[in-house]
Amino acid sequence: MTDIKEARTLTLEGALKVLNAAIGEATRIGQPMCIAVVDTGGNLLAFGRMDGSKGLSVTSSINKARTSALSGSPTGSAHADVEIQVTLAHENRWTNLIGGLPIRVDGFILGAVAAGSGSGTQDLAVARAGAAAIPGADMCVDFTPMGAEDTGIIRGATLQPRI
Repeated sequence: MTDIKEARTLTLEGALKVLNAAIGEATRIGQPMCIAVVDTGGNLLAFGRMDGSKGLSVTSSINKARTSALSGSPTGSAHADVEIQVTLAHENRWTNLIGGLPIRVDGFILGAVAAGSGSGTQDLAVARAGAAAIPGADMCVDFTPMGAEDTGIIRGATLQPRI
């Protein structure tokens, strides 16, 4: 066993490429976004708030990026049954809202990108466009959202059996 492991992380130059590619996609689809890019430790490297984006999406997009970098998974991948508990356990800095994507190349998490202000589908598309600015980045094409936002779960509701 060794005391040191190899690691890689985004540079500011890489983060700006990701940010600009994501802004380009948000512009193309006509949905102003808040876009955050973080390093492997979830530290903010680059951020942009497009004119017309939602003010509340500033915090959620940063939290999406942080969650994705630290978990190594797209946001929205936690099951709806645990998302509130995990959010509380992480002092509201973790989120299961769709739109955060780890930037992974050759098995290394380099950081993450996240977008917010559109639908979950739009947010994820913008994040994917950003991640694609890094050659060889994994687009997480097999990702299946499992959060309450995506499954239509209504908390506290009793489901009636189908007859």
